[in-house]
Amino acid sequence: MEKDLSNYRKTYQKGALLEENTPENPMELFRDWFLIADASDITYEANAMNLATIGRDGYPKNRIVLLKKFTWEGFIFYTNYESEKGKAITNNPKVCLSFFWQALERQIVIKGKAEKLAENLSDGYFESRPDGSKLGAWASHQSEVVASREELDRQLKIYEAKFKGTEIPRPAYWGGFLVKPISIEFWQGRPNRMHDRIRYLLQKDFNWKKERLAP
Repeated sequence: MEKDLSNYRKTYQKGALLEENTPENPMELFRDWFLIADASDITYEANAMNLATIGRDGYPKNRIVLLKKFTWEGFIFYTNYESEKGKAITNNPKVCLSFFWQALERQIVIKGKAEKLAENLSDGYFESRPDGSKLGAWASHQSEVVASREELDRQLKIYEAKFKGTEIPRPAYWGGFLVKPISIEFWQGRPNRMHDRIRYLLQKDFNWKKERLAP
C-alpha cells in the first residue's frame, strides 16, 4: 500500500505572533489563546491535548487526554494512576503536552514535570463527574488486556449493582496530575512556512525568558 502526500499544501495566514504583543508570563498568553479557541465555533474540544510520556520500556508514547484546569502553577488532568501513562509518569515525571487548534493555525508545546494532586483535590473533581464516569473508573482496569467487550460490560454491571443507591467514592488508584511547565512554546502559522515561534523558558529565579525560534 502506498500513497504519496508530497503535494499536500496549505497556506497559513490567519495571524501573527510578535514579541511586542506577548506578556512576560506565558500562562497569560496560554489563557488568552485557550479562551479564543474555546469560544470558536470551528474548534472542537479546545481542551484536548496530546500527552507524551516515556514508558518503562524506554519508548515515548503520545495519547490525547483532556485538560481539566489550568492555574498559574500549571496544567491539570485526571487518569488512572495504574494505567500505562500513570505508571510511566510515576517512573519518569518529565512529560510533554501539546495543543493543536488547526482552525486557528496555532499550536502550543509544553515541557514540564508531572506530580500527583492532593487527594482532596482529586476527590473534589471526582464528585463532580457523572455517575456513569465514576462507575467506569471502577469497572475499567485501564491499559490491562481484557478478554472481550462483554467482559467490560459485565464489570460495569457489577459496580452498578455494588453502588446502587449510594454515593460512588473515588478509587484510590484514580486521580489528578499537575504538570508544572519549564518550557512553553507558542506557534502561529504564517505564509511561506515562515511561522512564528515564541518560546518561554523558566529561569532559576522563577521568571520567564522569552525568545524567538526559527521556523
